Amino acid sequence: MTDKIPLLIDTDPGVDDALALLMAFNDRNHDIVGLTVAAGNVGLQHTVRNALKLCEVAGRGDVPVFAGASAPLLHPSPDAGYVHGRDGFGDVGYEAARRHAEAEHAALAILRLSREHAGRLLLVALGPLTNLALALKLDPTLPQRIGRLVVMGGAVSAHGNITPTAEFNVYFDPEAAHIVFEAFPRFDLVDWEAVLVHGLLHREVDGWLSADSPRARFYDQISRQTRAWSAERRGERWHSADALAMAQALHPEGAVQVLERPVAVELDGRLTRGTTVVDWLAHTGQPDNAAILMAYDEKRFQALIREALAAR
Repeated sequence: MTDKIPLLIDTDPGVDDALALLMAFNDRNHDIVGLTVAAGNVGLQHTVRNALKLCEVAGRGDVPVFAGASAPLLHPSPDAGYVHGRDGFGDVGYEAARRHAEAEHAALAILRLSREHAGRLLLVALGPLTNLALALKLDPTLPQRIGRLVVMGGAVSAHGNITPTAEFNVYFDPEAAHIVFEAFPRFDLVDWEAVLVHGLLHREVDGWLSADSPRARFYDQISRQTRAWSAERRGERWHSADALAMAQALHPEGAVQVLERPVAVELDGRLTRGTTVVDWLAHTGQPDNAAILMAYDEKRFQALIREALAAR
């Protein structure tokens, strides 16, 4: 048995997912056992294509890619193509990867890999939680076999990025998020508000992307649209939600502050559907289920990004 920690990434690439995946590809302490892919930032045909292409660019053709849910569990939801490009990778017209996704459905792959790596598997969820919710409905014992679950999602004090109160990943499929948050007795949560605290200066990012590396050149191309969108609307800092979640997943020792609280998902509110509700003052008596990242070592976070982009 290898000493490396088995890592399964559920994702919906997406520009920020791509940066997180490059960070994972560059990590020597984890063995990526698969990418399970859902619709989210854009449609499934694009997210799968993007995952395969990123593996090719990074020289990681050994990482299997599994296509999963093409829509939320119950209700349609808008995607984020206006941020990431209609294809999720900036509409740069890249040449498709040569290989294809595996035949196995993503939810079934999650269950199989959880058995193969029972008790050790690090599961990092970077997109809507539809694939994971489907896996839980097929096998409710799944949490017993996951060593650690890290979720990028939510807005812990209801400062949303897709509605006034909701964050995109949870809002895209709140029923799925509800199923996951109810099923797992404990998970790490990296929410949108933590991401806002860890913005990256555009001028510094531009410098990192000038590195003479295939990864940096490709990422520079696919992220131009979203970086321009961010500069116009959010000022001098760019925010990569999934990169921060991956930093916390791979290097939790970099966390400066983590608070454990009960977190639930609002499903019915006319104005608040998809909101993550945190019981900050223990009103409900519910057990703490989420370890919420509040602050991460900024220098370590930026170093992980720089190293991932310049890797060959």
